[in-house]
Amino acid sequence: MDDRLKALFGSWVQATGTTVSAVGNTPSVSSDKELLSNLALWGNVLQATGNALIADSIEQPSLTKLGNQVQSIGNLTIIVKFLIVVNEEIQNELNIKGNLLQAVGGGASLADALNEEITIESFYDIYGNLLQVIGNSMQAISGINKSKGADDELTNTIGSWIQAIGANISALGALENPKS
Repeated sequence: MDDRLKALFGSWVQATGTTVSAVGNTPSVSSDKELLSNLALWGNVLQATGNALIADSIEQPSLTKLGNQVQSIGNLTIIVKFLIVVNEEIQNELNIKGNLLQAVGGGASLADALNEEITIESFYDIYGNLLQVIGNSMQAISGINKSKGADDELTNTIGSWIQAIGANISALGALENPKS
C-alpha cells in the first residue's frame, strides 16, 4: 500500500475508533454496560490500528512517527484491561496509563506539527493533536479521581468526545495532504 494512502486510511481508522470509543464512554447512550464496554474495546482496537498504520506510513524517524507508535501502545494498554481478568483497581490503573500514553504520543505529534510551516494542513495537525492530548488527559484525570473514590464519569465522557473531535480534525487534515 502506498504510504500516502496508508496514512490517510490510518487517520480515518483512528478517527472512527475514537468516535466509537466515545460512544462507548457515554453512559446515556445505553443502559447495557456490556454494549458500552464492547464499543469502548473495539474503538480502542481501531485507534491502535489507525495509529500503527500512520506510524508505519512514515519512513524517516520523527516525533510524529514516535507519537503515533506511543499512542498505539496506549490504546493497547487500554485493550488489555478489557481482555484480562483483574480487579477493578488494576483495570482503572491500565486505563489511566493507557490514556496518559496516548496523551504523551499526541504531544510528540503536536510538537512536530508546531515545527512545520503554517499551512492549512499544519493547522489541522496542530488543533487535532492538541484536542486529542486534552481529551486523553481529561480521561486520565477522570481515572485518577475514580481511584480516589470520586465518580467522575462526566469528565471521562467529555474527554472522550474531545479526543474524537481532535482525531476527526486530524483525519480531515490528512485529506488535505496525507503525509508520507
